[in-house]
Amino acid sequence: MIILTKLRGERFALNSDLIETMTENPDTTILMSNGSLHIVREKLPEIIEKIVAFRRRLYREYDEADDR
Repeated sequence: MIILTKLRGERFALNSDLIETMTENPDTTILMSNGSLHIVREKLPEIIEKIVAFRRRLYREYDEADDR
């Protein structure tokens, strides 16, 4: 899950595994695999960084648990 901000300022958690596409037009619009749309303040590079950081953290925790 990544934390994003709606245009009105409300923060929410989004399951990044369910993202189908993201576009900037100029607002960033995220289309989910279930058809729902989210328009957020963050730009594409920032969202991608959040997804990469989340997955790195997830896999790091998995690897650490596997080493025990």
